Amino acid sequence: MEGKWRGSLRGFLMSVNEERTVTVQDILEDEELQEAYAVLAGSDPDNCSYPQGYVKRQAVFACNTCTPRGVEPAGLCLACTNHCHDGHDIFELYTKRNFRCDCGNSKFGVFRCQLSPGKDRQNAKNHYNHNFHGCYCTCDRPYPDTEDQVNEDMIQCIICEDWYHPRHLGCTVEDSEELQEMVCETCMNKAPFLWTYSTHIAEPPVVKVSPCKGEVEVNKEEDKEPEDKRSDEPCKNGGEGSSTSPSCQEKNEATNGRTACKRTHQEMTGLPVKSQDKTVYCRLRELKTQGLERAREGAVFWPYHWRATLCTCVSCKRAYVDAGVQFLLDESDTVLAYENRGTVEQGPASLDSMLMSSLSTLDRVQQLEIVYQFNEMQTELMTFLRQIADEGKVVTAEAIHQFFGELMSRKRRQMNS
Repeated sequence: MEGKWRGSLRGFLMSVNEERTVTVQDILEDEELQEAYAVLAGSDPDNCSYPQGYVKRQAVFACNTCTPRGVEPAGLCLACTNHCHDGHDIFELYTKRNFRCDCGNSKFGVFRCQLSPGKDRQNAKNHYNHNFHGCYCTCDRPYPDTEDQVNEDMIQCIICEDWYHPRHLGCTVEDSEELQEMVCETCMNKAPFLWTYSTHIAEPPVVKVSPCKGEVEVNKEEDKEPEDKRSDEPCKNGGEGSSTSPSCQEKNEATNGRTACKRTHQEMTGLPVKSQDKTVYCRLRELKTQGLERAREGAVFWPYHWRATLCTCVSCKRAYVDAGVQFLLDESDTVLAYENRGTVEQGPASLDSMLMSSLSTLDRVQQLEIVYQFNEMQTELMTFLRQIADEGKVVTAEAIHQFFGELMSRKRRQMNS
């Protein structure tokens, strides 16, 4: 599930900064390493992001050493966390949207950014919450929390971007690859039209309900008066009717062979009649007419690409802006899109994908031989890594080069024998 917080980005940062090495135990057993890499890969570790303005999405941190609780909150980009605040007490905030680095501005007093010192006093468009002081969820607790006996991953709301313990979301949480994003109950109520979409798109439960209270089904035929009653009703002006009363005028004109209504300007001038009612399709309005409803309580989990189903008519777009959630129409706003961009920008694909790409150019016999050799190499590499892990060492470039050098030497001996 996108936006699930399991591990420590700071731990990954520290391992990367110290001689660019990572323990083998992390590589072999800890998938959190891959998740941390995905988050950090989309951000520049060496150059402050401030010159880029309000970055669409980036990894953001807060420094408890420089801006502790009790002072104005402030956020740092990845590069400033590495260079300007190395050794400080850092809070990991995962990613934030439309954020500009605060490092060294007026919130930091005399402290100045080493990478981009010429900054404005404050970034007025930044949004802050209690995360910037190291607290999360409705319980306002730190993460990790040494006093919490329940060890569970936290989940981020895609609107307020706060983090929540699953037990505080007010609903049953299912860990499914189909469910990519979560909106907390508070944010659902701030954008109440999302409840209608959740009935049809998000994770159940959904119940069939009778027409909403206060709505009355109107029978249009019953609402009309009988035609014979109208025509036979005596005019209020007495007798069989006065020629000046509307009903009598209609009756008299009908008997004289003329229509009861006046001709329009278009009819008299011969101009084409323009449609007075131009209907604009609205997906939200259509969903509301289907008579389905879900309880408006608890967080809501949404499937992949759910944003593409939102209505984009003018009225709905205005509603998104009013609720401050216009970014929902931008599918590139998601954390998953950010992580994918970072992975692509970092260069070559994984060994597996590179292998599959190469195999497509070979015949069947060559493919089998390559697969066999690759699997053998992979087995030997894993054995080599486990051996170093058991010794509590770290993987270095020299060790990897030595491994492949010895592997190539063995292959040459096998071919020459």
